[in-house]
Amino acid sequence: MDYITLSRISLKHLTVLHVLLSTHSVTGAAEILCVSPSSVSKNLALLRTQLNDELFYRDNGSLIPTQFALSIGPEIHKILSAMNGILHQGDFSPQQFSGSISLSMRESTFELFAAKIVQISQQLSNARCLNVFAKEQLSFEALSRGQVDFMLLPHDISQPPTRSRDLMWQQVLADEMVCLMSPKHPLVDKPMNIEHYLSCYHIGILDKDLSEPYFEQNLTQQYGARKLALSVADFGAGAVLCHQTELLLTCSKMWVQHALQAKGLVTKSLPFDYGKVAYSLVWNPASLNEPALNWLHTQLTTED
Repeated sequence: MDYITLSRISLKHLTVLHVLLSTHSVTGAAEILCVSPSSVSKNLALLRTQLNDELFYRDNGSLIPTQFALSIGPEIHKILSAMNGILHQGDFSPQQFSGSISLSMRESTFELFAAKIVQISQQLSNARCLNVFAKEQLSFEALSRGQVDFMLLPHDISQPPTRSRDLMWQQVLADEMVCLMSPKHPLVDKPMNIEHYLSCYHIGILDKDLSEPYFEQNLTQQYGARKLALSVADFGAGAVLCHQTELLLTCSKMWVQHALQAKGLVTKSLPFDYGKVAYSLVWNPASLNEPALNWLHTQLTTED
C-alpha cells in the first residue's frame, strides 16, 4: 500500500470531489460544505495533481465531470459512507438530524408515497432538506455515486430495477396491472378480451434503464405485439392522453386508485396473464452505513 501518496489525500479532498459530482458547481459545493469557493478550488487543484486527471471541465458555467471522475464516484461514495458510519455510531434521533436526504422516483410513484414522505419530513424537523428528484434526472448511476440515496419505482417482478450488482432492491408494495380508457371509448360497454385489446392503439411508457417488461414479451409471444401509437415518460401523461383519445393505457392499479389524472377514466382488467408487478426500493448498500439512511430505509420498507 502506498502510504505516502495516501497521506496526501484526506477525507476533506474526497468529500469535495463527492459534492462536486452532485452540484457540478464550485459555488454550490462551497455552500453545502460551508467553506469558501476558493477553498473548494484549492482542494480540486490538489486532487487533479494527485489523481493525474482534470476531473472536471467547464461548459457554459457548469463543471462537467470527466469519465475518470464518474468512474471513481461509486468508490468515493463507499469510502465516505464507511467513514460516516464510524463517526455517527449509536442510536439515531430523526429530530436532531441536520443533514439532507434525497429520493428519486417517477412522478406517478410520488403520488403513492406522498403521505409517507410527508410523515418522514415531519420527523426530520431539523433536517436541511429532503429532496425528491425525478427518476429521469437522477437514476441508477446517481445511486451508485451517492448523488441520490434511494429510488422508488414500479416494475415487473421478473424485471429487476437495475442490472448493476452493486445496487440492492426490495419489494415495498405488491401491485397488479389494469387497462385505462376514456369513458367514451368504444370498448367501455364491451367485455375486454385479447382481440379487443390488440385491435386498439396503445400508449407506451418509456424507461431507458429497464429491460422490456415481461408482460410485453409474454403478450407478444402468445398473442402478438401491441400497436403503440406513442410513448410517454409517466402514467400521468398517459392518463391525460386517455381523456382526449381512444388510446389504451396499461398501468399500475394502485396508481389509478390514487391519481387525480385517472379520475373519470374507465378501468378494466387485462385479458391475459402478465406475471407480477410491484413497487420496489432501490439503494446502494454503502448508504446504509449512514444512520439517517438506515433509519429512512426502515421507514420506507415498513408497512403502516
